[in-house]
Amino acid sequence: MVSIKQLTMKVLTKNTDYAVRALLALAKAKGSYLSAKAIATEHDIPYQFLRRLLQEMIRHNLIISKEGAQGGFMIKKDPDEITVTQLIEIFQGKVQVSECMFRKQICGNRARCVLRHEIMRIENVVQNEFEKVTIGKLLRDLEGTHQAAPSISTPESAE
Repeated sequence: MVSIKQLTMKVLTKNTDYAVRALLALAKAKGSYLSAKAIATEHDIPYQFLRRLLQEMIRHNLIISKEGAQGGFMIKKDPDEITVTQLIEIFQGKVQVSECMFRKQICGNRARCVLRHEIMRIENVVQNEFEKVTIGKLLRDLEGTHQAAPSISTPESAE
């Protein structure tokens, strides 16, 4: 018997969720530096995990860092130009709702799969919708609802 939990797909992983939370914190700081420790504590993100994500975001020119007592991390790119699609691609790869590969081998049924084209269409729809969601939009939504801790996923949907 297959459980409901096994049937659910994970569109967003913890990496992406935590990256969004960190970027929201940095966008909210509006040009000020925040320490990784402050972000981790305020948004309930494991510190070492966050450090790795922040380094990856530096590598992709989303944020900058400065060392020293007044240092930390600051958003580099306009929050309205950072899409959830970009973050998914950085931390997860392409948006996928199906695994047509098993152990890095293409599925043997791929050429005859009647569902494959529908899955590809759905993936495009999901990607296009995430493309419309920016850090700036999420920040405005967050400020509009006065939510305490920004999050885009539930514990069950995070990987």
